[in-house]
Amino acid sequence: MRPMTKNMWREIGANKGRFIALILIILLGCLSFVGIRAAGPGLNDSLDHTVKVSHLADVQLLSTTGFTAKDKDAAETVAGAKAELMRFKYVVGGKSDMAIALYGYRKGLTQNQLTLESGRLPINADEIVLDQRAKDEYDYKLGQSFTFAKSAGLKQRTYKIVGFGDLPTYIDNSARGSANVGDGTVRFFAYIPEKQMALDVATLLTVRFAGLQHENTYSDAYKDAVAKKVTALKKAFNTRRPARIAELQKTPLAELTKQQATLDQASKQLTAVKAQVAAQSGGQLTTTDEITAQEKQLAASQTKLDQARKDLVAQTKTTYTWQTRDDLPGFSDYGDSSDRIAAIANVFPVFFFLIAALITFTTVTRMVEEARMQIGTFKALGYGKGAIARNYVVYALMAGLIGAVIGGVLGNFSLPRIILWLYRMYIPMIASIPFSWVDFLMALGFSLLATVGAAAFVTVRELQEKPAELMRPQAPKTAKRILLERITPLWRRLSFNQKVSYRNLFRYKSRMIMTIIGIAGGTGLLLTGFGLRDSILNTATQQFGEVFHYDATVRLKKAGEATKAKAVLADASTYQSSTPVAADIIKIQRGGQQVNDVNLFTPQNATTFRKYVTLQADKRALTLPKTGLVISQKIADDLGVGKGAKVRVTMGSRDPVSVKVAAVTANYVGVMAYMSKAAYQTAFAKTASANTLMVKLESPTADQRTTLAKNLLEHGETLGTSFTADSEDTITTMSSTLNPVVAIFVLLSGVLSFVVLYNLTNINVSERMRELSTIKVLGFFDGEVTMYIVRENIVMTLMGIIAGIAVGWGLLLYILRQAATPMIIFPPTMHPISYIASIALMLVFTFIVMWVTHNRLKHIDMVEALKGNE
Repeated sequence: MRPMTKNMWREIGANKGRFIALILIILLGCLSFVGIRAAGPGLNDSLDHTVKVSHLADVQLLSTTGFTAKDKDAAETVAGAKAELMRFKYVVGGKSDMAIALYGYRKGLTQNQLTLESGRLPINADEIVLDQRAKDEYDYKLGQSFTFAKSAGLKQRTYKIVGFGDLPTYIDNSARGSANVGDGTVRFFAYIPEKQMALDVATLLTVRFAGLQHENTYSDAYKDAVAKKVTALKKAFNTRRPARIAELQKTPLAELTKQQATLDQASKQLTAVKAQVAAQSGGQLTTTDEITAQEKQLAASQTKLDQARKDLVAQTKTTYTWQTRDDLPGFSDYGDSSDRIAAIANVFPVFFFLIAALITFTTVTRMVEEARMQIGTFKALGYGKGAIARNYVVYALMAGLIGAVIGGVLGNFSLPRIILWLYRMYIPMIASIPFSWVDFLMALGFSLLATVGAAAFVTVRELQEKPAELMRPQAPKTAKRILLERITPLWRRLSFNQKVSYRNLFRYKSRMIMTIIGIAGGTGLLLTGFGLRDSILNTATQQFGEVFHYDATVRLKKAGEATKAKAVLADASTYQSSTPVAADIIKIQRGGQQVNDVNLFTPQNATTFRKYVTLQADKRALTLPKTGLVISQKIADDLGVGKGAKVRVTMGSRDPVSVKVAAVTANYVGVMAYMSKAAYQTAFAKTASANTLMVKLESPTADQRTTLAKNLLEHGETLGTSFTADSEDTITTMSSTLNPVVAIFVLLSGVLSFVVLYNLTNINVSERMRELSTIKVLGFFDGEVTMYIVRENIVMTLMGIIAGIAVGWGLLLYILRQAATPMIIFPPTMHPISYIASIALMLVFTFIVMWVTHNRLKHIDMVEALKGNE
C-alpha cells in the first residue's frame, strides 16, 4: 500500500468520530431529500397501481331510465371504450336502517372489481358480500344475517354474510358518498346476486378506455384525456337519448294512441247523434241530458288520457349523471393529500439537505486545513500537487458516496413505505414505489459537491503555499476588542473565564456564524415540523369554531317552503335555532383565472346570519354591504384580487355579471362567497329565494344526527342534510394522514440537529487542542476546561435558537402556502408547546454534546498536544 493511501486510512482510523459524523450528515440529508420527495409520487403511484389492478372504470354513468345493450353499444362507439352494465341502487337496511349502496353481482364482470378481504363471493341466491367497512366500523361478521327494509324492493329481504371486501370506487374508508334514502349518508356497499334486485334493466354503466391505462390516474395528461372522452360520450348519448325515450314510450304510447282513437270515434258518433237530434227537432234541440252526460264522460276520459301522456313523458324523461374518477368519494381528496406531501417535500427536505451540505462543506474544509502540516510534509518529500490533493479528495469521496448511497437507497425504500403503511389504515391499496433515480442522482451530485468539491477547493488553495509555511502552524488571529467590552458596567462583572470565552467567540467569527446557522437550521426544521402538525390539526377547529357556528345545513326541495322542515326540526330534542339562506353555486373570473364551484350564501336576515357565520378580515368583523361581493381568502389568492377589484360572476347558464369585491374574509375549508339580498338583487336582477336552512343544534350524538337527517328526508320535504361534524371528521381524518410525514420530519430534524451540533463542537475542540492543553497545564480543572468550550456553545445555541424561531416561521408559512389545496387553506399555527419542545430538544442536544465533550477533554494528552512541529 502506498504511503499516501496508508496515511488516508490512518487519518480515518484516528478520527473515526469525524468520518462517521460526516457520513451521517450526508446520509440524513440524502435520506430526507430522496425519501420525502418520493413519498408524494409513491402514494399516487400506489393508488394508480391499485385502481389499475382492480380495473377501475374511467367513467361511470347513471340514468333515470336505466340502460340496455343498445346503450352499451352507444358507449362503445367512442374510440377505445369498453362498457359494462350493472344493476345498482341505494337502499335501506342493516341494524339501524342505514343507507347502503347495493350492487348486483354476476360472474364475468371485469370493471370495478371487488377485492375480497375475507370469505368468498356469493354463490347462492340468499348470500351477500359486505364492505370491509361494515366489519370494521359496524361489527358485522361472517355467517351473520343481514336484512334490508321492504322499501329496498328485493326478491327477498334477508341474506347470509359470506364475505367482506373493498371496491376501487371507494378508496377512502371514511367516506362512501351520499344518497336520497335513509339519513342521506351512505354507510357501506353490498353485493347480492343481481337476479335478487328485481330490476328490469341495468342502472349503472361503466366505461374503461384501454388507451388511458398507461397514464397515471392523477396526472394532467390522464385528466385531459378523460375530459375529451367524456365529451365524446356525451355526444354519443345525446344521440342515444331520443331513441331510448322512444323505446320506453313505444308500448304505452301505442296503448294511449289506441285509447285516443276510441275516444275520437266516440266523439264523432256523439257529434252525429247531436246532429240527428237537431234535424229531428227542426233545430229546437241541440242535445239531450243523455248526450250531455256522455260528453262529460268523454271530456273526463280525454283529461285522464292527456294526463297519462304527460305522466308517460315525465316517467320516460332520460337524464344522465356523469362521474369520472375525481367524482368518486375520497378520490380527489387523496390526490390533494399526496399533492400536499409533494408540495411539502419540495421545501422541507431541500432546506434540510442544504443545512446538511453546508455543515459537510465546513467539516471537510476544516479537516483539510487541520492537515496543513501533512500537506507541507508530503510536498517537501516531492509528492506532486495532484497526488496530495487526491489523498483528501478520495477521503471526501468515500464519505460522500457512502452517505449518499446508503441515505438515498434507504430513503427511497423506507420513508415512502412507512408513510404508505400508515396511509393504509385509511385507504386500502397495493404498494408501488418505483426508485426515484432523478432525486437520487440529484442528492448524490449535491453530496459530492459538498464533500469532494470542498476537499478539492481547500487542498488546491493550501497547496499554493510553500512547504515551509505549511509545516508551521497558522498564526493565531489577532485579538480585538469586542462590543461587549465597550459596555463597561457589564464587562466588569464578568469573570476572567467568561471574558475569555466571549472574546474567543467573536475572535473566530466564521466558526460562530457556521454554528449559529447549523443550530438555527435545526431549530427551524424542528419548529416547522411541530408547526405543520399544529396548523393541520387546527384547520377544522378554526373553520368550525371561529368561522362557522352552525351544526347542519338542510337543503329544501322547494325554495321558500320550509314549514315542514322547521316542524321536523322543532320536534328534535337537540334543535336550537335556524336561519334561511339562498345557497347557489357560482363561478368567479378575473383575467384568465377562474375559480369554479364557489358556494354563494345570501342570508334572508343579515343580522341573524352573524350568529351562524363570522365574516372577518384581520380579526375585525365584517358586515354584508348593500352592493358587492365578499369572497374568501382562497378565491382572493387564486385570482390575485383584493378589496375594490372587479370580478365576473357566473351563475348557472346565465351570462356573467361584473361585481365589485367588497371585502375578503377569513376562511379555511371550502370556497365561499357572501352577498346581501340587496347586492344579490342588484347583481343578478332577481330575488334571492331561501333554499337552505342553517341549523344550530345542541351537542347532537351520531345517532341523533342520523335520526334527524332521516326524518327530514322522509317528512320535511328536503333533499338532504349535511352536518358540520361529518365535515370536521372528514377534514381531521384527511389532515391526520399528514401526521406520519410530520413525525418523520421532526425525527429527522432532531437527529440532524444533534449530529450537526456534535460535529461542529468536535471541529472546535480539534482546532483548539493546543489551546485547551495549555490552559489545562496552567492548572485549570476539568470542569473549567470543559466550560471554556461549552460556554461558547451555550451562547451560540441560544443565538441559534432565536434565529431558528424566525427560520421556522418563514419555512412554515411558505410550506403551508405550497400545501394549500383548492378546498383547504391551512391557518399558520404554532402552539406554545411546539416552541417549548423545539427549544428543549436543542438544549438537550447541547447538554449531551457537553457531556461527550467533557469526557473527551478529561483524557487530553497534554504533552502530545503541546509538542512543536519543529
